[in-house]
Amino acid sequence: MTKQQTITDWLPTSRHELEMRGWEEVDIIIFSGDAYVDHPSFGSAVIGRVLEAEGYKVAIVPQPNWRDDLRDFKKLGRPRLMFGVSSGCMDSMVNRYTANKRLRSDDAYTPDARPGMRPDNAGAVYCQAIKSLWPDVPLVMGGIEASMRRLTHYDYWQDRLRESIAVESGADLLVYGMGEKAMVEIARRLDRGDSVGSLDDISQTVYVRSKVAFATAPGDIVLHPHEACLKDRRAQADNFRHIEEESNKMEAARIVQCCGDKCVVVNPPYPPMTTEEVDRSFDLPYTRMPHPRYKGKRIPAYEMIRHSVNIHRGCFGGCAFCTISAHQGKFIMSRSKASILREVEAVTRMPDFKGYLSDLGGPSANMYRMGGRDTSKCRRCKRPSCVFPKICPNLNVDHSALLDLYDAVSKVPGVKRFFIGSGVRYDLLLHDNKDERLNKAAADYTRELITRHVSGRLKVAPEHTSDRVLAVMRKPPFGQFLQFKRIFDRINREEGLKQQLIPYFISSHPGCKEEDMAELAVITRGLNFHLEQVQDFTPTPMTVATEIYYTGYHPYTLEKVFTARSKVEKLAQRMFFFWYEKEQRPRIIAELRKMGRGDLIAKLYGPREK
Repeated sequence: MTKQQTITDWLPTSRHELEMRGWEEVDIIIFSGDAYVDHPSFGSAVIGRVLEAEGYKVAIVPQPNWRDDLRDFKKLGRPRLMFGVSSGCMDSMVNRYTANKRLRSDDAYTPDARPGMRPDNAGAVYCQAIKSLWPDVPLVMGGIEASMRRLTHYDYWQDRLRESIAVESGADLLVYGMGEKAMVEIARRLDRGDSVGSLDDISQTVYVRSKVAFATAPGDIVLHPHEACLKDRRAQADNFRHIEEESNKMEAARIVQCCGDKCVVVNPPYPPMTTEEVDRSFDLPYTRMPHPRYKGKRIPAYEMIRHSVNIHRGCFGGCAFCTISAHQGKFIMSRSKASILREVEAVTRMPDFKGYLSDLGGPSANMYRMGGRDTSKCRRCKRPSCVFPKICPNLNVDHSALLDLYDAVSKVPGVKRFFIGSGVRYDLLLHDNKDERLNKAAADYTRELITRHVSGRLKVAPEHTSDRVLAVMRKPPFGQFLQFKRIFDRINREEGLKQQLIPYFISSHPGCKEEDMAELAVITRGLNFHLEQVQDFTPTPMTVATEIYYTGYHPYTLEKVFTARSKVEKLAQRMFFFWYEKEQRPRIIAELRKMGRGDLIAKLYGPREK
């Protein structure tokens, strides 16, 4: 807390803080699985500030104790309008467990990274606790966990198909995606006296109704019921295609899925936010700091972003394993340059700022201000990706706005240098446009990025070397990574720089076989990479890759796709990342002989070993 700040600059978290403000009650109480960091990268803070800006009294209860007599759920009393619940910035199961289904030893969103501060399925647990205490108070659930689990979904850690979290939690409404507009509309309607049961027409919300009382309307998409998906995995795969397509359309249909004697109804999303609307959210009076209750404690997730600035929302990459576009949408919602500069200036005033911004990016580093040239074509489009299998001819990939923004940020007093920590889409940089002006902007951006905004190591994500596996991932061919690497190396030579290109790779992704990983090891060895940024594929709810993993079918073709599922299969793939480690060498050699690929032994370890 700086000298100018007082505890009342944060949203209240305790009865004492309410009294300091002279409040006897609050309008809305938000329960969050994360520590309370008053920063625009933390969802509960954003929703709290947005509602506050509408004139509502909002309080936050971070990481409530669910193990005792539920005193944390009682301490602020009954809100005038509603409770809000979020499990946090991550799905609670992803947060708590590794890809090997082991409990993590830390939690980046908790003070001092202490584990065990939230339950499994945190959102549902919090909702059930609130309903047991305050059954007649409207309860709205949101956040990434609610968003990704809004319909029948596969839970990797329990290894089973689960019903919509809207049914399981008992919440009156579920808000999916970036929830500012829906939450404001819900608050306004409740404030004017509408019952929560009447709020069935609000965009981007999910509600549950009795199967007997609910009737579908023309244009609704009716999915296979939950029970049918339990019996037939192809039904689940078929459902997912409709869910993903409607999530990425400008003019989507309402989705209905039956579950037992109930119907889960998913209203279409709002149109993409305008620049003015995005600015309004980012320009709210955040302190940009953790709440003073955490004084002397470190929150790792905050440390990562404290000196960074987010410039846009949304991602049109549509990668098969990623939840960003499923949650934020594929349409890019960019902030104005003025709004971004205001936040950069705010960062420069932070007491610990030394002149270096750690990131100026977003879901992707270089999608700022990009979108369809002809929006009428975008309205008819239902592709989940604007860049796969090829970059859409209607997509404007002009990097000029980014170059202009970078120039403006570099001139802000107090900024010595800024880096790009978000993922760079090199396929956008390499795209051959008919307009030479766009090609020049891409080339200029590439040089600027490499020469001025890399802190020694530039991280990119080819994800694999096999084009067949990359097609399942919805990623560009590996040849494009090699092309970008040649450009990176050339610019470093020309500028006298000694920087490294650090690639990310994934093992055990659907479509990937052990032989693909063996060839990846040989190819990356030939490129002199000792891989460090690697991970085993983790199935997370509501992604194409997870649906393939669980069902065995690709949702868009209903064709079977091989997937490594057992621990033995997954470890066998993962070990090829570390071919250079002595303890892995005999295992890899034995495995290559077993699969009849002795030719790769010499390529990895030399002719003598063969």
